This record gives sequence, structure tokens and C-alpha cells, in this order.
Amino acid sequence: MSDVTLPQTSIAHVESFNKGWMFRRSTRQAESINDDTVWQKVDLPHTPKLEPEIVNSQWQGIARYQKSFNVPKSWESKVVLVRFEAAMNVADIWVNDKKVGHHKGGYLPFTLDITDVLQKGANMISVHLDNRDNEITGPKPLKLLDFNTYGGIYRGVSLLIKDKLMITDEMLANEVAGGGVFVTYPTVSKAMSTVNVKSHIQNQYSQAQRVRIEQVLVDNHHIVAKGARSWVIDGNTQEYASVDFDVIEPSLWSPKSPHLYQLKTRLYREDILVEEQSRKIGIREFSFSENHELLINGEKVFLRGVNRHQEYPHVGYAISEQADYRDAVKIKSAGFDYVRLSHYPHSTAFMEAADELGLVILDAVLGWQYYNDEPAFRQHIVNSCADLIRRDRNHASVLAWECSLNESAMPQDFVAELNNTVKQEFPGAFSAGWMKGYDIYLQARQHRLQHYEAPSQPYVVSEYGDWEYYAQNAGLNQDSWSGLKNQDRTSRQLLNSGEKRLLQQALNIQEAHNDNLNVPAFADGYWVMFDYNRGYADNIEASGIMSLYRQPKYSYYFFASQRDADEVSGRFQSGPMVYIASEWTAASSTNIRVFSNADKVALYLNDTLISKQSTSKGKYSTHLRHPPFEFQVDAFQAGTLRAEAFINGVRVAIHEVTTPDVPYSLNLTTDISGVAPEVGVKDIIFVYAQVLDKHGNVVPINGLPLSVTLSGDIKLLNQSTVLTSKGQGALLIQVGDSLKNAQISVSASGLRDAIWR
Repeated sequence: MSDVTLPQTSIAHVESFNKGWMFRRSTRQAESINDDTVWQKVDLPHTPKLEPEIVNSQWQGIARYQKSFNVPKSWESKVVLVRFEAAMNVADIWVNDKKVGHHKGGYLPFTLDITDVLQKGANMISVHLDNRDNEITGPKPLKLLDFNTYGGIYRGVSLLIKDKLMITDEMLANEVAGGGVFVTYPTVSKAMSTVNVKSHIQNQYSQAQRVRIEQVLVDNHHIVAKGARSWVIDGNTQEYASVDFDVIEPSLWSPKSPHLYQLKTRLYREDILVEEQSRKIGIREFSFSENHELLINGEKVFLRGVNRHQEYPHVGYAISEQADYRDAVKIKSAGFDYVRLSHYPHSTAFMEAADELGLVILDAVLGWQYYNDEPAFRQHIVNSCADLIRRDRNHASVLAWECSLNESAMPQDFVAELNNTVKQEFPGAFSAGWMKGYDIYLQARQHRLQHYEAPSQPYVVSEYGDWEYYAQNAGLNQDSWSGLKNQDRTSRQLLNSGEKRLLQQALNIQEAHNDNLNVPAFADGYWVMFDYNRGYADNIEASGIMSLYRQPKYSYYFFASQRDADEVSGRFQSGPMVYIASEWTAASSTNIRVFSNADKVALYLNDTLISKQSTSKGKYSTHLRHPPFEFQVDAFQAGTLRAEAFINGVRVAIHEVTTPDVPYSLNLTTDISGVAPEVGVKDIIFVYAQVLDKHGNVVPINGLPLSVTLSGDIKLLNQSTVLTSKGQGALLIQVGDSLKNAQISVSASGLRDAIWR
């Protein structure tokens, strides 16, 4: 159709409210001169306390935030809303000493109308947060919890300035299957798809208004479809405006082709544009065959996936939108097309990244091994389910809604209530849970090994590869620490655990994933993508295929090799790959494991061919798409191992590992993962300090202390001495308002320094 034409600027707009807050914290309930901290200036996102690498005593208490702001003359006769994307955990909010809101739950947004309490000129907003254990919000007392919940206003806050004729905020409207803008796809096909856009319109004028709403679908700066509706809305009323339009030969969204359109929703009062919203949508259909196979746009798909905790070292949940995107890139680069957001709602920024990169999402409410039969608790979970759907329903990536308390014994009437909430909030959507009574059944492999019956409904292996290799019992009492297996047999291996144990982790994962492909599941989710801290233990849960600092282990490359070589994207690491899982030192195994998605791999030692092998199935690879290659070297010989991968006789990838010499120098690299460091938004990035020998080979040394010096508008967030793991130290850097003159210098005894500018 036609090119996009830009209308006049709308009256409604959104302003970031993240900068210039004042903060203090206390372990006491009441304000007193004995508060733990004095007021300090902070920007959002913010955590109440920078924690050590191993969080063995997470801060809990009262966090207070306040911010002064001016109300300009242009806001007169406007509606002013404030929206918090998340604040941990119980929030009370005042504006100009007048209480305007109370909210329970630390993972989902809440929006408040502050119009009537604003005054001309200077105003003050105050936020009181309590992140201590809470029986109503759950999920469990921190000392018994398998993850940390952290605290603070750890996601963004916005001011929404609106005309009195407006598109409502979906959180504030509190409408079943409504509020805001709700996009569905009544018909999906490659020939033609139908898009329905339902908008909730509120008229706060006392008089009736002539209204027009337009829905414009844009692709590559061209309008491909549009629809509109005009009517008269009475004063002080709310109505829904539904608009349908057809898209001829649409580009459908799928994990391999995550095509997104831009939907522009424009609201006019008379002929004045009062509000324009823009969102990215993907036209797609999730359905199941009679054999419970997943169909995406009518095509059978198996989803290889992973679970994710959103925690970062030191800052907990207070990460930038850019950091969330980088996590999504890492997950996709690791060969995954599916993520279970465990065990709580993750950020909108991560959801948007999943839409863009092609990650199918299982979206979950907060819950872990805790149920409270009090009516207030049950109602809170039901409300959280509704709020989760209202926030995320327009994301193409969401397959199903896990409105289920993970591994918690729930009464069947409560399961039915949660399942019904999904159906009411999103007619036709799929529910998911670990008990029977949901559309999709979630069962961890540890439970399957204990008892298994072929499910009579769509089925996901929700977790695997960790607990069954860690504890003899396959039950739910994870904090009992009973029946632990030998350390070198588990999947919980830190990056510095050594080559043998990291190879064992990769073998465990290979065995379990191969086994999953022998059951009628349409997806599986490895536990877990990144190492993480846990409330009940003084150590890091190390079953991640990447470290807490987002450094890959051997198992990362196993999963990456399971993605077909012909799937190529410029947004993440993809295409043909080969990786030698060895440090090739005198202590290394001479049985060399190579991960590749090619059909043949040749291994050389010091340019002498060891052998060239074709793909073959082994004991733990009977169902794998790309089994690992195993090469036997007669004896260790210092030098270079080189793996060359071939597809149809053409060499497509090379990887080399060289026996390292003594440490000689340091080298700094920056983790970009699809997004360069961004200034002015409190971005956080990883900078890695590699230990190199004089030939530039990484020396896999553990425990080497590094000295770090910074200058310019950047900040080191590490809370202890940076130590190397597998030859690499990880620095977590906060980016300020400018990278001009920013510099990082890293040194170690006896080594050449490294400088990052």
C-alpha cells in the first residue's frame, strides 16, 4: 500500500521518570534517625544494596524513594498517570503527602492516577517499599527459597500525560480481557490473515465527543493494512472500539522467521490527534495436533529450550533494558527457540527481545513450593495471573500462561480458578501448569524418572538436566539436601570447576536432552541458562550453561551445535559451527569431544590429521540432531588441536585450541551481544579480562586476582576482588551519561596490563 504519513504530534505522551530520585534504606518499619543510610541520589533501575558475588545474606527491609518534579502549565486540564513497571515487593505511594496507592507484588506493573493531587509548580512523590517475607505475595521465606527476590524500584517508571479522551492503561483499567489495546488474530494463513484490534476508550469530558480511531499496520515503512471507526462517545463513559482488517500474504511470525509489524493506534477527538500508540506485533497461530504436537502456523515444531532467572551479579534484578536484550541474544545464540520464564514475570524488555529474536515464551506468575490457603493469598495469585496476561498478551512470543504455583500442591478448585482466569482474560489462550487441570502439562524430568505415564494432553519437559544428576531423591523437598551425588557427577559445575567436570556437565545434558526426545513432549527446557544465587544456600547454583557473569561453559556449545547450520541470522550467533571442548594441556583427556552441526569433522594435532569422521549415533545421542564427535588421540602432545567442519564436502567452520604457555599479558573484551553500551540509561555491561600467553592463547588459570582502575563516567559494580575463572576475569561495569574519556585498566602481578577505552 502507501508510504507512512506522519500525523501531527499527539497531545498524549510518555515521559521517563527514572532520573533524579533520592533513596535511603532501613531494616526498621518506621522512619527514624537510626535508619541504616542517609538520603542519596540515585537513578532507576535501582537496587537497595549491591550484593556480593555469593549472596548469602540478601538485604531485606524498608526502601524509601522520593523525587521532586515540576508540573508545567501544559499539563493543565490533562490526565497524569504514573506507571511503575515493577517495585519489590509491597509498595505504598504518596504524592504531596497524600496517599495515592498501595500495591502488593514485586514483578508486575501498576499504574496510578495522580491528576487530582498534583499542584502547580513543585511536587513530591514518595515510595515506601517492603521486600521482607510476605505470606500473601509468597513465594516462600527467603531462607527456604531457591532464588533471590532482591528489592527496590528495579524497573523503570514513567509519567503518562493524556488528554481527557484517552486510550486507557491496561493495568489501571482493571478490565477483564480489556483495558488498553488488545490485538488478536481471528484468521491466520499465508494467503490472508485477519487482525482484530480492540481499544478501550475513556472520555473524562462531561460532554459527548466525536471520536475516530485508526489502526494502521506498517511494514518496512509502508502501510500494508488499516482500518478505522468513527462514533460519538458520551461524557464520562468508557467504550470499546473494535477494528478488523485483512493482511494479504502476510509474513508470519515463527522462531525461524520472527517477522514483526508495527501497529499504530491513533485516537482523534474531532480532528485533533489526542493519542498515538505504537507497538510491534507478530501474526502467528499456536495450535496442537490430535497427537498433541505443537503447530506454529500449521507446521509441526519441536522447541528446544531453557529456563532463565533474570538475576545479574551484584545488582540483582536492577538491570537495564539493553542487558535484558543481551541475555535474549545469548539464549538464542545457544541454540534455543523457547524460554520458560521461571519462576515469575520477567521484564517487558526481555519480552520484546523474544519477539524480535524468535524465542517462544512460557510466561509465569510468581510461585515456588509454597501455597497459602488464605483467601487473600489465593486472590493475589488470581490477580497476578490477570495482570500478567494484560501486560503481555500482545507479544507474539507468548505460547502459554503458567498461572500455576510451581511445584506447589494446589487444591483442584484453585487450579480450576486459575485456568478459568486465563480463559476469561484471553479467550482461546493456552494455560500451563505442573498439575493436571491446565491445557499444557509441565513435568520436570526428575519427576518423570520417579513416575511417568504418557500424558493425554500437550506436554513440556519443564526442567531437566540438573536435579536428577544432583540428588538421589526426585521429590520436591529441595531445601532438605538429602541424597546428594558426588560432586564430579553433577551438572552443577562452576566455570572454574575444571575441564573434566565441565565435560561431565555437558554429558549429563546430552543424555537428558536425548532422553527427552524419546517422550511425547513438544518442548523441553534445560535448567538453567545462567548460574544464579539462592536464598537458602551459601553458594551459587551452578547448573547454568553460562556463568553468573554470562561466560559460556562447554555445555553452551553442545546446545549451539543442535541448531541446524542452514539457520542463519545477523542478530545472533548462528550458522555452521564447530567447537573443541578441551583446554589441551597435559591434564586434558586424550578423548577429544567436538561439538558441531556439520555432517563431517576433521581433527588435526599440529597439522597432522587424527581422523575425519561423519556424524554417527552413540549411546546418548540416539535422537540428537547433531551428535558430538569423539576423537581418540594416542597421547598428549603440546601444540594445536584444529577442528574443521564440512557440509557436503565444503569446509564451513574451524576452531583451534593451543596448549598455553605461561601467563604473559591481559586482554580486555566487551560483551556486546547485539547491543553496544548505551549512555544515559544506566546500562550495565560485562568486560572480560583474559589471561594470555605471549602467543595470544588463553591461559585457563583459576583464582588469579586482578586489580582494576577506572576513570571517566563509568563504575565498577563488583563487590570483591575480581578473580579469574578458566583464564578470564569478569567486570560488571555501569555506564554513565557519557563514555567520553572512560577508561578501564586491569593488571595482575607479573603480567602486562590491559587498557579498555
